[in-house]
Amino acid sequence: MVQLRDFFPALLLVGCTVSLEVQITPTHGEISLGESKFFMCEVAGVAKHIDWFGPSGERIEQNSPDITVTRNDESSSILTLYKAGTDDAGVYKCVATNGDQQAESTVKVKIFQKITFRNAPSPQEFTEGDNADIICDVVSSPPPTVLWKYKGRKIQMEKDVRFKELSNNHLQIRGIKKTDEGPYTCEGRLMARGEIDFRVIKVIVNVLPTIRVWQTEVNATADVGQPAMLTCAVDGYPEPMVTWTRNEVVLEAGEKYRFNEDGSEMTLLDVAKLDEGEYTCIAKNKAGESEQELSLRVFVKPKITYILNTTASEMEEQVTLTCEASGDPTPTISWSYGGNVFSEGEQASWTRLEQHKSLDGNVVVRSDARVSSLTLKYAKYTDAGQYLCTARSAIGEDEQSAYLEVRYAPKINGDVAVYTWEGNAVNISCEVQAHPSDVSIMWLRDGLQLPSGNATNVKIFRSPSLSYLQIIPGSENDFGSYNCTASNELGTESKEFLLIQAEVPSAPSIVEVRAFSTTAQIQFEEPESTGGVPVLKYRAQWRIQGRGSWAQGVYDIQQGAINEVTIRELKPETSYQVQLSAINGKGEGESSAAEFFKTEPVRNPNPPKVEGELELKGNSMKVSWVKQDDGGSPILHYLIRYKPLQSSEWKPEIRMPSNSEYVVLRGLEWDTEYDIHVVAENRKGKSQPATMSFRTSVQPEAIPDVHDEAALSMGIVLWAGILVVAFVLLLLAVDVTCYFVNKCGLIMCLCGKSGTGTKGHNLEEGKAAFIKDESKEPIVEVRTEDECTANHNAAGPTEPNETTPLTEPEKIFSDEKGKLEEAELSKARTGIAAEHNSIIQTNPAPNKA
Repeated sequence: MVQLRDFFPALLLVGCTVSLEVQITPTHGEISLGESKFFMCEVAGVAKHIDWFGPSGERIEQNSPDITVTRNDESSSILTLYKAGTDDAGVYKCVATNGDQQAESTVKVKIFQKITFRNAPSPQEFTEGDNADIICDVVSSPPPTVLWKYKGRKIQMEKDVRFKELSNNHLQIRGIKKTDEGPYTCEGRLMARGEIDFRVIKVIVNVLPTIRVWQTEVNATADVGQPAMLTCAVDGYPEPMVTWTRNEVVLEAGEKYRFNEDGSEMTLLDVAKLDEGEYTCIAKNKAGESEQELSLRVFVKPKITYILNTTASEMEEQVTLTCEASGDPTPTISWSYGGNVFSEGEQASWTRLEQHKSLDGNVVVRSDARVSSLTLKYAKYTDAGQYLCTARSAIGEDEQSAYLEVRYAPKINGDVAVYTWEGNAVNISCEVQAHPSDVSIMWLRDGLQLPSGNATNVKIFRSPSLSYLQIIPGSENDFGSYNCTASNELGTESKEFLLIQAEVPSAPSIVEVRAFSTTAQIQFEEPESTGGVPVLKYRAQWRIQGRGSWAQGVYDIQQGAINEVTIRELKPETSYQVQLSAINGKGEGESSAAEFFKTEPVRNPNPPKVEGELELKGNSMKVSWVKQDDGGSPILHYLIRYKPLQSSEWKPEIRMPSNSEYVVLRGLEWDTEYDIHVVAENRKGKSQPATMSFRTSVQPEAIPDVHDEAALSMGIVLWAGILVVAFVLLLLAVDVTCYFVNKCGLIMCLCGKSGTGTKGHNLEEGKAAFIKDESKEPIVEVRTEDECTANHNAAGPTEPNETTPLTEPEKIFSDEKGKLEEAELSKARTGIAAEHNSIIQTNPAPNKA
């Protein structure tokens, strides 16, 4: 389309007169509220003026703030509307004038509102249970239609009556729940323009805090350095903040209180009785606050606060021990002495008295609240000692002792009848108990104090509380009554002791003989009479029935008594007779009646006796066995099998020679239980298996390397040897220097005292030889009668008894040894100078000495 401006120059050239024409572009104007838009007014013809007029008819000035008019050239003008408002709607007119000529054109401007969300905040928070009003203010022209969606789906308000769209387009949720939380979409639609817009609003539902308490009352013990913990489990949204108060004072973290990260656990450190009371747990968030009370009950362990030692005299006065104790709950107090316990019983109230009497009525215990007293009506010497007061409650106990000191006259103890025989020393013991313990003790016989001038076979040995009368009876006159009299500042007591002639024991009684092929076990009963002194050993005698000489074996009594002996080296399938006799210090008693038995024929051997011992490493076991009856045929070998208890397969069988006594099983599995079978085999066959079980140790974290330890030990020994050799060489060099310069030192001493040294050496050799000769006595299983006396004690020196002479062999030996050494030294002194001169003469050069 050809524009009018293109024709204007042409018309001027032609010189024709043309009327004015005005055209506004665009011809229609629809402006969204707040938008800007311009309109162009084009004039066909010559226009001197081009003016714009507003909806109210007023001429629009060029420099208006919101509406401007701009003249482009002689034929056009532009009207611009900035940020159009509703007041800018209406008809705008463009008028072109040129003298008398005028033309105009109009354009209708419509202002419309787009969908606009004026107030739709996100997130919006509500409290659970409240009626929530979700705000969404949306406007447009014309007004929009508003739809609500939850998680992208339209809310069916007719199905859930809790949801309602209000007149102002807000969404109301009655009694909102935590499950209603999430994204809600507020959507505005305008059908006339097909316009749509939306806002997503995040809805948060806050939950009022709730407090769950597992234990409303917590127990703790005071003064034991232990903490107490109070706990309240808190729920709510957002996560509540927890604080603790006591007596409306907020508790802060410090030396006394500690809290976990969310504050739900409060720990009281080093609980004391003052911490007892009520504590409040407060949980607070945006939805509100809740609180819960917890109680702390603090118990106090019993503690004895008062108890004293006491002194009394026997049978003269009443004595009372008092014990006071504190604690919460109130403790019960009991008294004990040795194995006797005295208690006041359960207290029903603070004022109630309980009384307990012992069987003899001598002890009375009274208790009142936290005080208890123990009264002895008549104190006896046996009542002296530690009396233990115990305060006890459900949470603990405390105990302290009070010592009762009882002063009393001497009490004499000891065996009244003592047995021995002529020529055998015996000790009569007079054991004295007394307090004060400063006691005088004397022995009397027939009114005469011992030892007398006529009694050379009597000696007295004394310790602070014990007197021994040692007698070596020489004849029948030395047997009879002896008197021991003891005195202290409170009184005197005497006691008669009888010295009786001992007899040999009666015959034991054979109960049963269990015969095997080459051995027999003899079971017997002890003699009815021991003769007054202990039986020391038994003698068994046996022979082939009716012929041959008697074989014998002597069996020592160990650890009190025996009732079975075993005789060996018998012939298979042979009849024997056996008899037993008992031996005490006096001598050997009569033999028992002979018992007859027959050994079994050659057969399989008896199972060996088996025992095991774990090695130091822990997964090695030493299995030992002791040979039993060989069944009349020599043992050829022992067969050992083993396996883990849970396994059905045995390890390869181990064969050991007949003279072996053990085998070491190595490389076993750690912490595993094993079964072991040991079988003895002779030419006849195998014994039944001897069985045992054991468990290896738990595997240690690290096992030291034996080779490394050995190498380290060798290294240490080597360096020690080098240091010793260096020291000896240095000492020798110094000593040689001293010898040649000052005629002193070790070499001088050796050369000067060679005679003495030689003889002393010989003396020591003589002593060693004597000891060595003693050690050559044969070690046999059966001891002779002469080797066992009533004084025999392999364990070393002990307190003397009625069969132990109180001599002083060490002192005698020491004196004799001193005399012998002095004699040897005297003989040696005469030859020292001569020997010294002889050495010098035969070795004139010092370096050759």
